[in-house]
Amino acid sequence: MKLLFAPTSPFVRKVMVCAHLTGQADKIQLLDSAAHPIRRDPRIAAHNPLAKVPTLILPSGQALYDSRVICEYLASQAGAEKIFPASGTDRWTALSRQALGDGLLDAALLARYELTARPAEFQWPTWHEALLTKVTSCLAAIEAIASDLAHEEPTIGEITIGCALGYLDFRFPALNWRAQCGVAARWNEAFQSLPAMQATRPYEA
Repeated sequence: MKLLFAPTSPFVRKVMVCAHLTGQADKIQLLDSAAHPIRRDPRIAAHNPLAKVPTLILPSGQALYDSRVICEYLASQAGAEKIFPASGTDRWTALSRQALGDGLLDAALLARYELTARPAEFQWPTWHEALLTKVTSCLAAIEAIASDLAHEEPTIGEITIGCALGYLDFRFPALNWRAQCGVAARWNEAFQSLPAMQATRPYEA
């Protein structure tokens, strides 16, 4: 398998955490790419019309995207029902927590793009603040469930939330989210120490 990759992407990290947890990381070749909200990278667009990472290219040539689809594919290949419970309350809880983490990331990425990709004369501070309000609301929701989050044998819910909190530390250190989220901070400290999380920490290329 080949993965169009960016070392700063929390959605790529989410995929690679699943790959490590399911014993498939060494079966994935990482391909250089330059995903950008404005400038399309033809290397990605050749496989994904959205030109976004992560995009996984299977040995058959079929391309899978986005992170939700790729993570479920990797879990299914390994029979890892702990990551994606098959049915019932556990499944809907895991998927809802994945949506919470993904939603936080979507808002955070748009807030970052507003300042880094949009020319200064076109930036809209009210829009930027509204996005950060979504981030803080997601953090409050994570804090409310943090005592129920697993440290080991995580579902896709914990994986996504862990990647989201890691992205805030990477790109939004001034947010100081731990000050208002003590329970989530303690969970996150333990979760980030897992080998799969340590092996996938974001970095500037």
